[in-house]
Amino acid sequence: MIELRDQDRLVCIGDSITDCGRARPVGEGLGGALGNGYVSLLDAMITAENPSRSVRVMNVGTSGNTSRDLVDRWQTDVIDLRPDVLTVMIGTNDVWRQFDSPSRAEHHVSPEAYRYNLEHLTQSTQHAVRSMLLATPFFLEPLTDDRMRSRMDEYGAIVKEVAVQYGVDFLDSQALFADYLSARHSSEMAWDRVHPSVTGHYILARGFATALGVR
Repeated sequence: MIELRDQDRLVCIGDSITDCGRARPVGEGLGGALGNGYVSLLDAMITAENPSRSVRVMNVGTSGNTSRDLVDRWQTDVIDLRPDVLTVMIGTNDVWRQFDSPSRAEHHVSPEAYRYNLEHLTQSTQHAVRSMLLATPFFLEPLTDDRMRSRMDEYGAIVKEVAVQYGVDFLDSQALFADYLSARHSSEMAWDRVHPSVTGHYILARGFATALGVR
């Protein structure tokens, strides 16, 4: 279990689901700088539940990114920010490009390449931060035999294997949506089954808060 401490730097990196319109070059501070997604809600939960503890939350999600893009910007957007705690949720576009752009192979990230990228990022970072959390990508589709859901689950399994291999924390973000998807149609939360509504971001924020020990 990760425990946030006073004066910690919490860096959250990922794709559009993390980005959500955050400020550039680093999303932090007031006035919507953290974006309008789960990172902002997570910051609110941290502050509301532990008002005497000061945690500096930074959002460096970038829309459209794959794990390959994270490797390219890792030094400036992670290492140079000197995080105490780091959360990584990437992989949606690694999978999605295989379905929405099947003929553009240069934009695809194979399972083998995805694993290599995650291993490289984790291995090069785990000793530079106190805690690191790897979260799975997700697809808001309850039918596990759906082709894209099945592929996303394959990439999610890789995230878990890498987390276990390197002894870092793990969050199954797909599992966070199980109760919702068993009761409501996914179109209520995300027309494309990828970019969640405020409800979806709240579910994500609640999951991250639990994983980070926010009471």
